[in-house]
Amino acid sequence: MFSFSPDVELTVIALAPGFRAISILVEASGVQHPQVARDALEDACRAMTSKDVPWADAHIAAWGEAFKQFGAKPARTPSSVEALRKRVLRDGSLPSSDPVVDLYNAISIKYALPIGGENAAAYVGNPRLVRADGSEAFDTLKDGAPATERPEPGEVIWRDDAGVTCRRWNWRQGLRTRLDASAQKMWFILESLPEMPIDALHQASDELVAGLEAMMPGSRIEKQLLGAGFN
Repeated sequence: MFSFSPDVELTVIALAPGFRAISILVEASGVQHPQVARDALEDACRAMTSKDVPWADAHIAAWGEAFKQFGAKPARTPSSVEALRKRVLRDGSLPSSDPVVDLYNAISIKYALPIGGENAAAYVGNPRLVRADGSEAFDTLKDGAPATERPEPGEVIWRDDAGVTCRRWNWRQGLRTRLDASAQKMWFILESLPEMPIDALHQASDELVAGLEAMMPGSRIEKQLLGAGFN
């Protein structure tokens, strides 16, 4: 397995006590059964609109409060899971895009849980969840053209040695480390707050791993629990 050691700074833990996450590393064998992801996405959308998980509203609200702690406005820049679920409520489903993205979006929707998926081979050094100083570079698109943004000082970001990989904790991922099914080294991060039961976090990670194994037989996968007292 490739070397990759995500880290969460204590300044972030202080901002959101009880934060915990599961990191999943994958040496991918290539997608052989893309239907696994499409089925999972359809099932997740149905489950959310018919029999949602009991912690959903409280967990999403807690993420909104965490965003406010570093100055973000969740109504304008909601957590990734809130944005996904709003689309499902509006449209009844989520369109299929890439098999790997579809799969982790399905788990995110079903469990009311922010999940990021990254191309680990594009990282420079290890991923770190930190408070920004405002000088970090974030590669994105603006009006369809490549652009560079800077986070606000104090903003919670995922970053590596080259710059920001995801702004406002889990709001928007960058272009450089964007994941698709062609990647050979994948990293997934499932992020939760205490409003989501810890056993449900483990269940979500187990379901993601099972889906990855079914879709990409022969892949090598490792998991790690992150947070205060874990990493």
